[in-house]
Amino acid sequence: MQWLPDGWYPRIVAVDIDGTLTDENKQLSTIAINSLRRLEENGIPVVLSTGNVRPVAYGLWRFLGLSGPICCENGGVIWHSKWNQPLIRASGSEAHQAAIWLASQIEGLDAEGIESNKWRESEWCLFPYEDLEKIEEAIEKSEWSHLSVVRTGFAIHLMDPVVSKGQGLDEMCQRVNWDREQILCVGDAPNDLSMFEFCHWSVAVGGAFDVVKDAADVVSPLLHGDTFGPLVDAIIEAKIALS
Repeated sequence: MQWLPDGWYPRIVAVDIDGTLTDENKQLSTIAINSLRRLEENGIPVVLSTGNVRPVAYGLWRFLGLSGPICCENGGVIWHSKWNQPLIRASGSEAHQAAIWLASQIEGLDAEGIESNKWRESEWCLFPYEDLEKIEEAIEKSEWSHLSVVRTGFAIHLMDPVVSKGQGLDEMCQRVNWDREQILCVGDAPNDLSMFEFCHWSVAVGGAFDVVKDAADVVSPLLHGDTFGPLVDAIIEAKIALS
């Protein structure tokens, strides 16, 4: 299959973590790990663009030996090893208050949500099994109607409208002077759609949400992290051919 457009290869690769580098059980793919290291070895920086929190993303960044910035919490937090401090683009306190209010309106809803909320800086995440329709209906009629509600495979995110992977990557690119036309991105869930729209080329892994497959330039026939073996082969081959 053709992974890349003719006459082009990415100078930067942005990748989601949950459901993309991992499977449905949150287990990291060794194929993905080795492939991302190959990209870095060939001078193509990898950006982690994730809904996960900064400590989790930083740990993965550190142990994989990556060089690109990190776009965390769906673009709500941006971190670069050369910066003195992270850029926090929204406050998670409002989203947390909205979650507490939702628990008073929807019987059984757990306002404390998923475990990683203890580290969240710009948003708040409820369990993925909560009733999305009821949450959306309640939020729409509340004082928090301006908040976005996005379900991924691992959580329901309550976040400020300025928080999206696309907006986060845009601000990141401005700060490090990167051209969006040089970025390829890989993802699997609805929170990746803004990233797909922002980047020049997008790849949906096998197992992705249908709406994400519909939006992607390429849909992988391989599940989750297995996508990265042939994709990275194609990137490196294109770089050699075009250099």
